[in-house]
Amino acid sequence: MRIKDTLENYAFIFPAVVIFSIFYIIPFVNVFWYSFLDWDGIMRINATNLTWFTNFKEVMTDRVWWQSVWQASYITLIALTFQNALAFFLAWACDREIRLKNFYRVIFFIPPILSEVVVGLVWKWILDGNYGILNSWLVHLGFPNLVKDWLSNPNSALTTLAVVHCWKGFGWGFLLFLAGLQTIPRELYEAARVDGANAWQSFKNITVPMMIPVTVLVMILTVLGTMQVFALIYTMTGGGPGYHTEVPVTRIFASMRGSSRFGYACAQGIVFGVILMIISFIQYRFSKKAKA
Repeated sequence: MRIKDTLENYAFIFPAVVIFSIFYIIPFVNVFWYSFLDWDGIMRINATNLTWFTNFKEVMTDRVWWQSVWQASYITLIALTFQNALAFFLAWACDREIRLKNFYRVIFFIPPILSEVVVGLVWKWILDGNYGILNSWLVHLGFPNLVKDWLSNPNSALTTLAVVHCWKGFGWGFLLFLAGLQTIPRELYEAARVDGANAWQSFKNITVPMMIPVTVLVMILTVLGTMQVFALIYTMTGGGPGYHTEVPVTRIFASMRGSSRFGYACAQGIVFGVILMIISFIQYRFSKKAKA
């Protein structure tokens, strides 16, 4: 009887294991194998394609690759600070008794559910240096000195992309922060008010400590999501001007599509995966200390 129950249990999870193996385990093994090859993605693989660690050595000395990692880190830093601060402030405002708060909740969650390609194309049109709406508004408002080609200027392109990314993604943090704020018992605030605590003291001693687990979760999701940004950047700048807005995923895509170097692209993907694993481990250790 016990054997029959065990077989039934395995039968229930078997389809999930098959799907997971086909779409995750097998592709991962293939990527790991291809990273040792000099392969264009088309020709049949033979012994002459095997280069062992040559691709990884090239990644380690690829200046453009590490520039893309730095640029993704810059966007991530802005997302961690500006995006999450905006999300928390708006969630805190909507958690209070204000008019039309349900309307605001819907509006703030619209950007994240929009297609990144559509958002990228719309913002590219808004920020266009020749006929963009933003520059037209700046001229009409009396700030012609602020007019620039936002996406073609190397000095402003990356920061502009970071701001657009924050606009696109702050809704996820807003939703998580709002859910966290709503789990804080209102009795704690009432007790603090009875004890004579003002709004700042209640915020510092109740809201902040109770929101630490949610904040850590939002930080982890922000870092992993922002480091892997692709569609928004590809539709707005394609990685240009030059390599000034390249990020790791666009570099991997360029190695595959532009150079037809699938082996090198797989090596870049593995290095990038290791970087994300290290970041995740550091954040996990930080979250354990924060919860303690």
